Amino acid sequence: MKTIISAALITLAAGSAAFAAVQPIPGSITYDNPNVQLEKAPAGSTFFHTFSNGDGRDVREVYKVNADKTVTLVNRTVSNAS
Repeated sequence: MKTIISAALITLAAGSAAFAAVQPIPGSITYDNPNVQLEKAPAGSTFFHTFSNGDGRDVREVYKVNADKTVTLVNRTVSNAS
């Protein structure tokens, strides 16, 4: 089920990427270092990163692993609760 959801998120993100790329914010993995590389993750895989944005809201980001092992931020959601 996670694979299906991840694939759907990537497809959705890839379709909207032509309109606007998701930019890193404080707390994002690639905020201070856009060249983050993973050693063991397979190219094309996705993973989630969740953190608090400082005002009590949870931020959930989806990253894709590129062929060169760098990561690309492809989607972000922010909770409504504060």
